[in-house]
Amino acid sequence: MSVSAVSAGTEETIAVNVDQAKLIRLPQNISTLVVGNPLIADVTLQPGGMVVVTGKGYGATNVIAMDRKGAVVADRLIQVEGPMDKVVTVYRGVERESYSCMPICQRRITLGDSEGFFKSNMDQAGTLSSQASGAAAGPKNN
Repeated sequence: MSVSAVSAGTEETIAVNVDQAKLIRLPQNISTLVVGNPLIADVTLQPGGMVVVTGKGYGATNVIAMDRKGAVVADRLIQVEGPMDKVVTVYRGVERESYSCMPICQRRITLGDSEGFFKSNMDQAGTLSSQASGAAAGPKNN
């Protein structure tokens, strides 16, 4: 791996907010993507060099793109930052709860919230998603 191959793809930081996705374009000859810390960001290769970067946790990581021969085509820093919407954080002793307040406050799932609050929100979101998927599939004919 030559130094010029690595440095050629480090010109720009990919900034994305947690729980959001961003489309970026990398060279079309990519066959493999390697993410330094998949707990911070998820990276998915699409046809034509289009890459979806999804912020999963706060912090920084990197993505290395390689061609079919294993040569590094790009090496980019990914910076995942907090949410863009207005968030209100409520502390009850050491327990933390987060609310998205646009225009009224609703519970939101945020890394760092207390375990009970986080689990309750995840369970409700999972139930809602399952019900929506079942309704979209329609009744099954046997």
